[in-house]
Amino acid sequence: METTVQYLENLLQNWEASVLEYLPKVFLALFVLLIFGLLARFIKRVSLKSYARAFKSHLDLANLISGMFYFFFMLSGIFLALQILGLEKVLTKLLAGAGIVGIIAGFAFKDIASNIFAGLLLKFQRPFQPGDWVEIDDKYGVVLEVGWITTTIKTVPGQEVFVPNQVIYSNTFTNFSTFHQRRIILESGVSYGDDLEHVRTVALDEVAKVKELLPGEGIDFFFTEIANSTYNFQLRFWIKFETNNDFRTALSDIIIRIKKRFEQENISIAYPVTTLDFGVKGGVNLFDKSLQVNT
Repeated sequence: METTVQYLENLLQNWEASVLEYLPKVFLALFVLLIFGLLARFIKRVSLKSYARAFKSHLDLANLISGMFYFFFMLSGIFLALQILGLEKVLTKLLAGAGIVGIIAGFAFKDIASNIFAGLLLKFQRPFQPGDWVEIDDKYGVVLEVGWITTTIKTVPGQEVFVPNQVIYSNTFTNFSTFHQRRIILESGVSYGDDLEHVRTVALDEVAKVKELLPGEGIDFFFTEIANSTYNFQLRFWIKFETNNDFRTALSDIIIRIKKRFEQENISIAYPVTTLDFGVKGGVNLFDKSLQVNT
């Protein structure tokens, strides 16, 4: 019994001596950690203001850089505090274990890391922004949000599509809102019996009446092909583009105008049917006129 009591007394004495010896180190470590914490917050605030001026249009990037400074100073304070406490070997083991875990996590989350890095490039380069009409990975719509991992698009049918950011930089994509204008390209054909100069004059005259037309950009009309039964042409002009409705309205308008005016001018819009040419302008459509056979 006396041996047990003596052992406990020795243990308490050793513990008291260890606490008295170790306690100043604990206070010093806490003081160092507090100093580095205040320093990290100050550096973060100063760097955020500096980089916010340098990257006025990239505030996310400024926040990221200032956050890296904050993390660096906090990590340095923790490492120094552990050294004061004599626990640097524990930290070394923890870092070694974290390195192994990091390698495993790197393989497991490599796609997420790729998306985050691509998101960083998007926020820095800003090839498009919310409100722009884009086509990404065959998805056409308006950009709702550019996130760190995905970019959100609202398509024309009304679906919300999430495109991984790494897909954007792995493929080509188109921003239709960059210049706030878009080109309409209309392709069609007329019959062999039509006057091509007259066709060109009529088509250009109708394009000039389109409300959304940007006249300063010019209008192009080219005959592109002598096909089996048609002279094919291409009509191109620029319109003011803000939303997809601007493009669709102008395209619909020019189609209606071309059809009506061609009918008034007796110009035949060719379509793929078999015709028999008996000297009649444009041939005779087998489905439009009956054939009379004299016996």
